[in-house]
Amino acid sequence: MRRLTILLCMLLTVVSCGRRRKAPASDAAAERPAVFLPALPPSRLGATEQQEWLRWHYWDRFNFSDTLFLARADTAQLVEAYARYIILLSDRPTDGAPIDTLMRRASTSRPMLDYFAMMARMVLHDPNSPLRNDEFYIPVLEAQLRAPWYDEYERIAPQYDLQIARQNRIGQPANDFRYTLASGRVGTLYGVKAEYVLLFINNPGCAMCREIREAITSSPMLTEMIERGRLKVLAIYPDEDLTEWRAYRDQMPASWINAYDDGCVIREKLLYDLHAIPALYLLDRDKRVLVKDSTDVAQIEEVIDRRS
Repeated sequence: MRRLTILLCMLLTVVSCGRRRKAPASDAAAERPAVFLPALPPSRLGATEQQEWLRWHYWDRFNFSDTLFLARADTAQLVEAYARYIILLSDRPTDGAPIDTLMRRASTSRPMLDYFAMMARMVLHDPNSPLRNDEFYIPVLEAQLRAPWYDEYERIAPQYDLQIARQNRIGQPANDFRYTLASGRVGTLYGVKAEYVLLFINNPGCAMCREIREAITSSPMLTEMIERGRLKVLAIYPDEDLTEWRAYRDQMPASWINAYDDGCVIREKLLYDLHAIPALYLLDRDKRVLVKDSTDVAQIEEVIDRRS
């Protein structure tokens, strides 16, 4: 519930910027925004069965052929309903099948597809969204690229986003890369040997980067794992200006691997999503991705704890 509250505060701020002016009193009824009500699961089903039912039937009361509804819709309410649907799916964060089904239903017209793609961008792709999820966003991008209504120029953005989203997927091996230490010594991600590797993509002077660094160092669980050698933290600076990085490097714990990407290869080869920094990736001993592009240290702890 807390995650939803945070998300809705952000979304309502964005949506309110485009809110229509208040209609005259005589037109108030005609201008009343249209709202969407999700389908209700059969009462005979248990809680788990109801959740499973809603994965596939949540949007059954939505008329995907009614583009006039979009012009009258209470956008904030509809985005909230979409966010609640994503939360309902989030117990299976790598299962994009329900989103794929939804986007196929929304592909009846360009206005409908554009509207659902807009909601997906806000909830699933915005770097500040606590519900950001590439596995759910991939079917959205695929639906846009399948659609016949977009010209070559309009396809550039979803094609790029899809290329990035398909990198470092959960359960798949992470992209390897070379890193360089202040001493000039070079290593690779796959050369870091430990039960877990926590990749911390960061920038010096970034307030959230500092918060994440402090959250990691203040975690008794992660601190003990680092001391025992079970967890190694690789802090990588992905940009070219090393002046600030060299000035800041003493702020990083001595037990961490504090390095930079010489030549900005990660960015140039699109190995990782760098449009929002900081980012945490938790990898297992085989460098398979357990947590992707997160800023939540508690989530890192939770995933490790579940595997213990």
